[in-house]
Amino acid sequence: MNRTVRVLMLLLASLWVLPVQSEEESLNWDSLAAEEQRVLEPFQDKWAELSPERQQRLAKAARRWESMTPEQRKKMRQRLKRWQGLSADEKARLRERFKRFRALPPEERKELRRKFQRFQQLPPERQEQLRERWNNMTPEERKALRKQRQERQQKLRERWKDMSPEEREAVRQRRQERMQ
Repeated sequence: MNRTVRVLMLLLASLWVLPVQSEEESLNWDSLAAEEQRVLEPFQDKWAELSPERQQRLAKAARRWESMTPEQRKKMRQRLKRWQGLSADEKARLRERFKRFRALPPEERKELRRKFQRFQQLPPERQEQLRERWNNMTPEERKALRKQRQERQQKLRERWKDMSPEEREAVRQRRQERMQ
């Protein structure tokens, strides 16, 4: 892989990993595994000048890269290519959205991931319809839709509590059939 692409991929990956505590100790280059050194080679000359936090993040990204399958690496390269094609404003907006996402309570993050996975399982035509619908809404319409969904989810939770185990299992079965 091209050295520049590898460096850019590591930088991008380091944006998405959890920040490491700033009390982390500096990593000695020689303490890195051979695979990590190979991936991080572009940083070798200035490794000692990097902050301990940055060293930790890059080392973690290198370990992650090494553990990826060829398919995962291919996807990461595609994401990097998309990232490189974004304007500075788009990148700033994405960084801000990611920062807001990380600030959410764990349960909300889990729920958003679940919804995103459900969305990805939809046929491409349906995904496009939903994107188009969302993009054509005003901010007020989006807010009203979110509120409606929250109210509907609350009602469903209340109904779920009142169901017998058999009724719950029947609902699960119907839902699974719809997903197929």
